[in-house]
Amino acid sequence: MCGIFYMEKEQIKKKLASAASMPKDVVMGASVVTVLGMSEVCIENYSGITEYTDTLVRIRTKHGQIQLKGSCLEIEFYTNDEMKITGSINLIEFQEGRNLR
Repeated sequence: MCGIFYMEKEQIKKKLASAASMPKDVVMGASVVTVLGMSEVCIENYSGITEYTDTLVRIRTKHGQIQLKGSCLEIEFYTNDEMKITGSINLIEFQEGRNLR
């Protein structure tokens, strides 16, 4: 349009983060998932817990949800922006979309 190049907001944020050498999780609000073997997962930048049983933990994020499946799952601790889940973790699944349950 009139020689002006338009980008989606996410593309602009990525380019800004790259140019400014800023972490993408800060600029884009992306979740950070740290996995330690099959027994521990730390999640940063999450929005809420939508389901919690000993076999399933479902976490809402800014861009969708993260599902952990396994056995003896336990949320060891959580704060407003970080949580630690322990147990026997068999599957970690990422789903995009804001209207996921």
